[in-house]
Amino acid sequence: MVTFARKIIGMRYLSFIALVLLMSSCTFNAVEQDAKLDSYFQENNLKGSFALMDNGTGRFTVHNLKRFRDSSYLPAGTFGIVHALIGLQTGQITGVPSILNDSLPVLEKKGAQAWMDSLGYGARNDKERFKINSVDSFWLDNSLQVTPDAQLGLIKQLYFGQLPFFKAYQETVKKALIREDNTLYRLGYKTGIGTLKNGNQIGWVLGWIEENNHAYFFVLNLESSAPPENWSTVLVSHVKNMLKGQGFFEGNR
Repeated sequence: MVTFARKIIGMRYLSFIALVLLMSSCTFNAVEQDAKLDSYFQENNLKGSFALMDNGTGRFTVHNLKRFRDSSYLPAGTFGIVHALIGLQTGQITGVPSILNDSLPVLEKKGAQAWMDSLGYGARNDKERFKINSVDSFWLDNSLQVTPDAQLGLIKQLYFGQLPFFKAYQETVKKALIREDNTLYRLGYKTGIGTLKNGNQIGWVLGWIEENNHAYFFVLNLESSAPPENWSTVLVSHVKNMLKGQGFFEGNR
């Protein structure tokens, strides 16, 4: 059961969340449209965008900057990051295992709406706030939409513990995202797959890779009318191929 004190703590954070997440999308002071990435998308007949941010320099390596910066899509399973943080903050999640799976507890509608109103996470009309219609699927039904830029900002803020949730909870979610950890690199990510209004499938992979204690953040956004059955695995494979093309996984970055 959620304690009154925990509820108060959670609500005090609400006024700060919008500012933090609105600032979390990235500025574009040094953007490189990479020929290797362009070739990879063309050779594999991919429609979408990919961006890699070097945290040390602020430089972006991008394929399809316009889509990355200006186009919004349902977050699908990547919303599990936000969902898990809210669940931990409000006490509805208490254990570490499986905090990013599809069986996370559903927030009651009024509370969920309050969090989403304050998060500033997702595209919204200036004249009308984002409204939750279905509390257990608003991140899947195209009512909530986010840009790849905002997704990259979210994962960057999580990595550094800069989201307005208890840092211990952010660290819990961050650790849950780590998939590979060895002497050469550490790789963490979250995938998501959903259906667009036009019937096409949207696929996400957002995360980070560390080499020599240096962090790089990435987001892949792909759209397909006929994705493979194991598309989540294929999406991760594409990310790894693109990162390898940028010189990762050798411990030299």
